[in-house]
Amino acid sequence: MATKSPNRLELFALDDFPMVTERDNIGALILEACTKNDFPLQDDDIVIIAQKVISKAEGRLVELKDVKPSVRANFLAEKTDKDPRLVELILQESNEVVKQRDIILIVEQKLGIVMANAGIDQSNVDQKEPSALLLPLHPDQSARNVRQHIANQTGKDVGVIINDSIGRAWRWGTVGHAIGVSGVPSLWDRRGDKDLYDKALEITEVGTADEIAAAGSLMMGQASEGRPVVIMRGLHMPKVDEGLKPLLRPKEKDLFR
Repeated sequence: MATKSPNRLELFALDDFPMVTERDNIGALILEACTKNDFPLQDDDIVIIAQKVISKAEGRLVELKDVKPSVRANFLAEKTDKDPRLVELILQESNEVVKQRDIILIVEQKLGIVMANAGIDQSNVDQKEPSALLLPLHPDQSARNVRQHIANQTGKDVGVIINDSIGRAWRWGTVGHAIGVSGVPSLWDRRGDKDLYDKALEITEVGTADEIAAAGSLMMGQASEGRPVVIMRGLHMPKVDEGLKPLLRPKEKDLFR
């Protein structure tokens, strides 16, 4: 693991990234965009990818007309003022409903992430019919696939993070967080490192993948920017492939459930 934080980082958002459709090869599109932007990848770069393009490429777009709501979905839809078909998708994509209040459904999504609406989104989706975009089924594997394609085509060993936006229980506003990780430590355990006064840190663990995802999200934007891929340069971390799991707090240690 890196011994200390870097004193300089560079972030580069790839412009003119194409609209993604089902079965597109995201790794190939990234390399094409790097060529167009005259920004060749280097070893240790970290490629931050918006979840939406991964989900679109993997065919996770669902037309609501094809969804039949259950009795429970209809009940929760009435309580939350949501489309019952959307609520049905949320339930199908979740392990459990953690909290229901007003218009919000907080669930444990099947990936183990506690979030609103199972991460299902209807923004930045071309909707000829009312549709919803689900999270990737296996985002860690999606990240590995992109990383492997880049390695095969360029010989460069990069990290890959798939990011999404999440709300926080104690603050307004969304921030980027990691849902898929490859080639980057998700969690940086700094316990035992010394502070400025030579005192050993006792509890400090840094959510490295989430901090990287948030930095990328700031450049991607949330509206019409059309920049779903950001390259981070200057953060040199061990090339581990432990995925997202180290970031997820076990339920028995969750003080709010």
